[in-house]
Order: sequence, then C-alpha cells, then structure tokens
Amino acid sequence: MESAIFLLGFMASGKSTVGPALAAKLGLEFIDLDPLIEAKAGCAIAELIEREGEERFRELETETLREAVSRVAAVIAPGGGAITRAENRELMSRLGITVWLDAPFELCWERIESSRTQRPLAPERESAEALYDSRRPVYGLAQIRIDSHETTGPEEIAIEVEAHLQ
Repeated sequence: MESAIFLLGFMASGKSTVGPALAAKLGLEFIDLDPLIEAKAGCAIAELIEREGEERFRELETETLREAVSRVAAVIAPGGGAITRAENRELMSRLGITVWLDAPFELCWERIESSRTQRPLAPERESAEALYDSRRPVYGLAQIRIDSHETTGPEEIAIEVEAHLQ
C-alpha cells in the first residue's frame, strides 16, 4: 500500500477504533488526527473551539492533515468534519483512498452520549442530527463506502475495507 487511507465518517462512527485494526492488517501506521491537533493547540479540541472558534480548529486540522500525509503511508482518521473543507477533500482524494464508515445516526448518537469526550459541535441531539444530515452528501464522495452497524466490530470492518482495497 503506497498511499494513505483516510477513514471518514461522522463523530463516533468508529474511525478511531477501526483505524488501528485496519492499520495492523495492512502493516501501516495509524494516525488519529485529533490527539495531534490537541498537542499542537496545547489544549482539548473542545477548549480550542470554545476559545478560538471552529474556523481556527479547521485550519489546524488541515495543517495537521498535510503533515500526517507527508510523513508515511498510513491509515489516517481525520475528525468528522475534515471532509467539509474543499482543501481537505482535494488533498485526501489526491494523496490517498477515502473510506466512509457509514454508521446510522442512532448508533453515532448512542456512542456520543456514552463517551466522556466533549463534543462542542454536537451539544445535543437535534443539532448533532442536523450536522449528520448536512455532512452525509459530502461523505458520499468517498471512494469506498462501508456500512457500519452496532453488530459489526472493528476487525470485521477492517476485513471489509481490506477486501475493497484489493
């Protein structure tokens, strides 16, 4: 595998859990962008967005994405909204393969509610669902679409992605 594989999908769709499983299968490094962005910003993403706004977060996200993709061939998990920037879409489609983990909103919301991660762009169900609905057409631009359900584990999804890559 020469190029990067970008896992796309809504927050809590499984990018950070499928990523390591897929990377292990393919013998690649796994890069989760969120911790890298937090290290660069010196604070949690929620705090960054609160303090400097979503636009500043998106700028840092693009910068971090560029750095990650320039390092090595890897499985990369950008945040759920990275795909909304045209610059990121162009970069990802030019330098790798985009894979959409298409999880139903109900499953994502269940995971969001049960996680301890603060998600400032999905403070409550109604706005989260509106965000989910608005992003689906952009996720649909991915080269590979994988159905992700609660009964599908990260290993099974990784196997399915690997099959699509063959």
